[in-house]
Order: sequence, then structure tokens, then C-alpha cells
Amino acid sequence: MPITEPALLIPVENQVRELDAKLLLACVAANKGLHAVIGPKREIEFRIASFPRSIFLSKSLRIGNRKFFPTTRKLGHEIVAWDEEALVHLPPDIYFSRRLSPVGMAHVSHLFAWGEDNAALWRQYPELPPGIPIHVTGNPRNDLLRPEMRDFYKEELGNIQSNYHRFILVNTNFNHVNAYHLAQNLFQPVKSIGETPVFGQAARGMPRDYAEGLQAHKQALFEKFLEMIPAVEEACPGYAIIVRPHPTENQAVYHQLAERCQRVHVTNAGNVVPWLMAARALIHNGCTTGVEAHVMGVPAISFRPHVNDVYDEGFYQLPNRLSHQSFDLASLKSTLNSILEGHIGAADGDERRALIQHHLAGIEGPLACEKIVDVLARVVDDLRRRSKPPALNRMEGWYRTTKRRIRQRIKSHLPGSTKSRSFERHRYPEMTREEIETRLKRFQNILGHSGPLRVERIFGKLLRISL
Repeated sequence: MPITEPALLIPVENQVRELDAKLLLACVAANKGLHAVIGPKREIEFRIASFPRSIFLSKSLRIGNRKFFPTTRKLGHEIVAWDEEALVHLPPDIYFSRRLSPVGMAHVSHLFAWGEDNAALWRQYPELPPGIPIHVTGNPRNDLLRPEMRDFYKEELGNIQSNYHRFILVNTNFNHVNAYHLAQNLFQPVKSIGETPVFGQAARGMPRDYAEGLQAHKQALFEKFLEMIPAVEEACPGYAIIVRPHPTENQAVYHQLAERCQRVHVTNAGNVVPWLMAARALIHNGCTTGVEAHVMGVPAISFRPHVNDVYDEGFYQLPNRLSHQSFDLASLKSTLNSILEGHIGAADGDERRALIQHHLAGIEGPLACEKIVDVLARVVDDLRRRSKPPALNRMEGWYRTTKRRIRQRIKSHLPGSTKSRSFERHRYPEMTREEIETRLKRFQNILGHSGPLRVERIFGKLLRISL
């Protein structure tokens, strides 16, 4: 069905991590009269020339957008952005080179920050365009952590509790050294002894010495986690151990580990929120889930058997500081036992409360989604007042996006390609229109909005959500 009015284009890259939060945003937008188009990031980008002047919501500001952003603007679209990775972020200089691009920033009209820490980080960026508004709204993902939103996961929570009863959740984030595709690691495998490793995708924008140190640190932690999981199973006989790998990790090693154990299960199903709600405790190291657990009052332990202050304090300090910390297996077992017996709960204190207030906006008061949509409503008004882009611009945009689509389709057939269809299905499994409708109805009920939203399939996996 053709779209004639401005829309909010919401790309989703990692379904399990992003979809629910972005559906909430689409729900709030639709109820404010701004219909949304949601679906896989690549598919929206390939179809960008098919939409009338709209708002493209980018999840990053990386150098990879250097061609797409100018084309999108030439088509008459507005680009607004947040950074999915700006809550737990790299040190400023490395964050700037890895996550920000002057070309990208130049084409963005509004930025949405997780909190004051994120906003302050962007303000330090030497190439920040003068006058670009930075809105400290919070992120839709932290809306899902609020008590009033948790009924959204009532059904999932019941299924998890029924299937696993009492369990300890282990979240891993070793995609730097255990990525789904080898090319996504910090370094690609060498072909011969003595050869200097080539940067993988995870190291782009990093100084080589920093990337090498990070690889050594993460590899050491990865190996310790593989030792820790069966040790925790043995130490906690009445509990299952649920391992949730990072969405872009290779899960094979965890499944192999689970085969040697009795009560270890590996899954990446659904959003992490109901898993946290059901878990007796969380074990992680530097994982965003540690922040989410703290906000939800779930006891979390940062397992730190290998310590490196350069990375632990410069990269992973927020989730680690918001958790109980254990530096060896004995300490981990002791802390875990205290949690399971009810002697201690989630880590708290004035320092941790101050950290959360500095890093996360939208924990109280209006939802982050509501604050974001208030800004977007003004952007739409501006779009409607503008003249349409020349036909030549649209033809050029169509040509560029078609050329890009063909090039990436060819790449998708190459061995080990990160553009492969199997990887795309891994990141964004097929979902029916009915499943989306069910989720939106839950949000409507929680928000007190009347009437169901319309969900229409427009291209492939792309869905339009409107009143």
C-alpha cells in the first residue's frame, strides 16, 4: 500500500535487543498521529527512495553511513539519531573514531541521548555540528525497565518460569572474540604463522595497541566464563543455568558446553527483560544487562577473574560498578550463595544511584518514547512546510540505493560474508503481522490508549503501524 504522508522510519538490526523498544516507540508515535514503518535495517535502507519525505531514525552515527546519509537527505528525508552503544561506551577518543563520523553528523538534525553522560560525551566531539540539538530523553529500551511497563512481558515471564523454574542468568558479551562471523571479531584469523593479524569489524576506528589489549582481555575473560558456567552449576544444585549470548556471538561453543552439563541451557530467545524478571541472579562482565538488572532491582554479580583497568574502568565501568563484584570463583560462589539465601539483594548505595541518574534519563516521569515523539512531531511539521525535492534528486537516490542493494546482494553470496541471508535471519527472524499486532495491543493496554492500531505489510518484512 503506498505511503503518501511523512512516516517515522524505524530500522531494527538486532531483533531480540531492539524490536520491543522500537515497537513501543512506533505505538506512541502512531497514537500521536505519526505513522511508523518498522522492519529490518537493511530493508528500510534499500527502500529509502520509495518513501515520501519522512524521518529516518538511525541507531548509529558511524562512518558506514557516509554514503547512505547524503542520499537520504537528498531524497528530502530528515535524519534523527541515537547511538545504541552509547550507554556503555568506549573512552572518548576511541568512541569518536569508532562510533562517530563527521560526514554522518553533518546530515543529522536531532540527537537523542541516553542521559547526561551520553550528551556530555557528544558535546566533546570536535566535529559536532554547531547548533545541533541534543535531547536528553533516555532511550526506549529503558522504558521497558520501568515497573508500569513490565506487564508487557507477563506471558513470556510465565512461560520462562514454567520451563525453567529457579535459575541463574549468565549474560555474555564476547562478540569481540567469539563473533558469529570471524570477520566481525577484533582481528581476523591469520593464514600463516608469523603473519600480522588484520583488523576485523570490531576493531575499526581503534588504535592497534588498544585493540590488541582489548582482544587479550576479552579472550582471557571468555575462557574464564567457560570455566565458570559448569562450576556454578555444580555449586548450585537446585538451579538451572541459563546462558544468553550476545546477539552477534557464535553460540556453538556454549551449546557444546551445555551438552557436557545437566542443567545448563543456551538461549537468545526474546528480550532480556522477562529473563531478568524471572532470574534469581545475573552473572556478567561489563554487560549492558548489568545496568538493566540494577534498574529492575535484580541482584547482579560482575565476575572479574581477569582485571585490566584500561578496559574495565575506561569501557565497562558502569555495569561493573552497578553490580556486586567477584574476582575469583570462590568469591563468586560466596556472593551467589548470599543472594540465593536472601541475605543480600541488588547492589545499592548513593554512589550507584548517582551513576544511574547521570547515565539514564527517563527512569521516572514521561516515557523516553513520549519525549522523543514530542520532538519528532515538530520535525514533521517542518517537513510538511518544505517543498518537495526535485525529481532529479529522487531519480539519483533511486539509482544509488538500487546500486547498493545489488552490490550487497552479490556480497551476500560470498563465503563468510556478514551480509549473508543466514546472518540476517539470525539477527531478524521472520515475524508475522499477527505477532506484531499482539505486542502492540499489549502496549496499548498498558498506556491506556483506546482502539487497536492498524498493521499493514508494505514491502517484504516492512510493516506500517498507524491509527
